[in-house]
Amino acid sequence: MDSVYPSSSATISLKPPRNSDSNSFSGSRNWVPSSSGSGHKVGSFSRSLMEKKPQKVVVGDAGYVLEDVPHFSDYIPHLPTYPNPLQDNPAYSVVKQYFVNVDDTVAQKIVVHNNSPRGTHFRRAGPRQKVYFESDDVHACIVTCGGLCPGLNTVIREIVCGLHHMYGVKKVLGIDGGYRGFYSRNTISLTPKSVNDIHKRGGTILGTSRGGHNTSKIVDSIQDRGINQVYIIGGDGTQKGASVIYEEIKRRGLKVVVAGIPKTIDNDIPVIDRSFGFDTAVEEAQRAINAAHVESESVENGIGVVKLMGRYSGFIAMYATLASRDVDCCLIPESPFYLEGPGGLFEYIEKRLKENGHMVIVIAEGAGQELLSEIMHSMAKQDASGNKLLQDVGLWISQKIKDHFSKRHKMTINLKYIDPTYMIRAVPSNASDNVYCTLLAQSAVHGAMAGYTGFTVGPVNGRHSYIPFHRIIEQQNKVVITDRMWARLLSSTNQPSFLRAKDVIEDKKEELPSQLSDHQNGLKDNLVKKEISYAL
Repeated sequence: MDSVYPSSSATISLKPPRNSDSNSFSGSRNWVPSSSGSGHKVGSFSRSLMEKKPQKVVVGDAGYVLEDVPHFSDYIPHLPTYPNPLQDNPAYSVVKQYFVNVDDTVAQKIVVHNNSPRGTHFRRAGPRQKVYFESDDVHACIVTCGGLCPGLNTVIREIVCGLHHMYGVKKVLGIDGGYRGFYSRNTISLTPKSVNDIHKRGGTILGTSRGGHNTSKIVDSIQDRGINQVYIIGGDGTQKGASVIYEEIKRRGLKVVVAGIPKTIDNDIPVIDRSFGFDTAVEEAQRAINAAHVESESVENGIGVVKLMGRYSGFIAMYATLASRDVDCCLIPESPFYLEGPGGLFEYIEKRLKENGHMVIVIAEGAGQELLSEIMHSMAKQDASGNKLLQDVGLWISQKIKDHFSKRHKMTINLKYIDPTYMIRAVPSNASDNVYCTLLAQSAVHGAMAGYTGFTVGPVNGRHSYIPFHRIIEQQNKVVITDRMWARLLSSTNQPSFLRAKDVIEDKKEELPSQLSDHQNGLKDNLVKKEISYAL
């Protein structure tokens, strides 16, 4: 078994009859092609998926559903295939099994009830026996879009080295400056030698930008340059753009792969276990939290306020707080809080200062936005990527705390505000993220060479998978504030939850498993009521 893609109990094999050279399920499958949205009779779960987004779906026994990714063979008939060069690669001679089984899939949920359906699966990533490109014919390009994130250069390096060392590909271009670089800037030739040390630097050697997405111009440029593999590194907005590019390439009938590598430092991309750069961000955030702690405990009634990244999701703030153990209060977008009155933030600050003489507050950038003045005006503004422009909640809450205690005249405070946002984004990735970025890049390369397209790659329950674009961009991953992890944080900081009864009720409903049997769905309302009564 390939050491990069070891077997697991989360990997399930389905073996219907198939053609020998096929890279997709065939024979007894129920397939709903993305172009038509129709097909064989499928279960209610699959129908609900198709109503949401037409897609390629395979239905098997016991409620098995494969949300498959597009393949060249779906819209370009009679393409030739070639033996995978990996079988002659000396580096892989020690591997017991070169290739991933064509039928291997990865379960989205591994914790299920005894009578649950097998549920949603994704195609397992990894090298295939047959490839759809000869090495000399590959002309690949790489583009980075959106904000900076630790690990961008590592992904670039490993795509270039993976294509060259595993598949013998010599022609790889870097697109300068994001999406608009396809049609308005020069390209950069990328070789293993030119990218050898870039993983030691922060940022991206290709440059990046927000917006600039013009589908026709981008695909025209791809076609004119003879590019046949496009690797797009970026967050949910970038992946939306990649999805549109794929659809236009498919409409033109081009043999061009569009492969996405999901990037967001906030860890807010759904389906995948985590996004690259997140581990590095949490590690770097410790420096800011430690500085705030030193400042606060060195003076009378010291308060250290640290603002961390997290526009819509508070994962960095939550994990940095749990890792630090020096934080007294963590505020995130998913958990509303209030300032005044019993159980409010001001009351808690006063209590902690009386007990300890100092405190540290960590706040995610998207937290408390509904409390800021002129918020409705600011929400109407967006950056070039379509993200709403947020006011600086760190400065705002710092000033609110100062105003509150100056009016009370009960207690003199010394408050220090630290915003390490751009320092965290600009650092090189740590060891954990470097390894992760290597696996992401190699998985994308294997998928592209095998003829898969219109996909994003990422780990699902620890196994790298090919995920349709629409699953990545349909929603955002958020902290579940009725989950055990948030409970662990509340226990660690001893802060109040700031939750009202209606907030608990809504989150309990969202937390319930989506893959329940009909009998369990019938019991769902009773379950919610019981759990809420315990929470309250």
